[in-house]
Amino acid sequence: MGGRVLAMDTERSGNIVSDTGWRAIVSKYNFPDRKKSIWQLIDSIGPLLILWIMMYFSIHISYWITLALAVPAAGFMVRIFIIFHDCGHKSFFKQDKWNVRIGFFTGLFTFTAYHSWHRSHNKHHATVGNLDKRGEGDVMTMTIEEFKAASFWKRIFYRVYRNPVVLFLIAPPLIFIVQNRIFTRKLQKREKWNIVLTNLTLLLLIGGLGLILGFKVLLLIQLPVYYLASVWGVWLFYVQHQYDRVHWYRTDKWDYETVALNGSSFYKLPKLLQWFSGHIGFHHVHHLSARIPNYKLEQCHKENMLFRKIEPVTIAESFKSLRLRLWDEKSNRLVSFTEALSKA
Repeated sequence: MGGRVLAMDTERSGNIVSDTGWRAIVSKYNFPDRKKSIWQLIDSIGPLLILWIMMYFSIHISYWITLALAVPAAGFMVRIFIIFHDCGHKSFFKQDKWNVRIGFFTGLFTFTAYHSWHRSHNKHHATVGNLDKRGEGDVMTMTIEEFKAASFWKRIFYRVYRNPVVLFLIAPPLIFIVQNRIFTRKLQKREKWNIVLTNLTLLLLIGGLGLILGFKVLLLIQLPVYYLASVWGVWLFYVQHQYDRVHWYRTDKWDYETVALNGSSFYKLPKLLQWFSGHIGFHHVHHLSARIPNYKLEQCHKENMLFRKIEPVTIAESFKSLRLRLWDEKSNRLVSFTEALSKA
């Protein structure tokens, strides 16, 4: 099926990907290096703790200095989230017990419960790019037909939801600080208890630090860091599957390899931003094999012809994707509200 889908889409995408041998390719990279994993923990958490201390003392000098320090601190927070993310894919350590332990620990930094988040995220990996299985761990996206057939209030809701101010400036901190504290009925018992344990641990940590440092000081330090990190994190997730050349399919045409390589972006970032984001810009490689640790994604991309024709999404292009709101099944592409409604 992969060959058939690729043949249909070559004219539009310009990407021709071999449909053989990818399993052999990723097998060379889909195992962790314990020393690299441990060092990544050190070079991510260590600098963040140092920056937190500097922010604490800077408050007594100038809050502008504190806010300036919050920028790199947010970068390290994103990097820690990628470690948390890798643990859920069992790609950070060989032993699952260490993935769970480090996943829970790094989840405390990012205000995210380990088991429940990864249940949703792993389902996202299994259904990404499938128009018939949207809604789990995805940015809500309607087709043109669905939008036109929706009720007035649903269309209003969708327009508000897809507004960049809401999607990137209001929603991100609410997701990590509020939504991640709540569990739903569909979660398994273990996942619910993990959220409870995460919430209780965070309550003790925040309460203890608040009593020691003062709750106002703690808020002045933590709030800008978490806000910036959550905005950056949501933006990265958005760009991974919401861009001009993205490919989505109905179930009968959906193919794992094709969607991994043509339905997940290669987000080309400057080296510093690539490092802070844990190389997650090589998202096409990650979706082909989630067992590849983040620090091997770039190596895998560069060493194999399979990825040579994948066209990168530049920073400039990624900002243009903000206008893309609806999926047009006739042209097989994301379009703006203006373009969609002109097709009446």
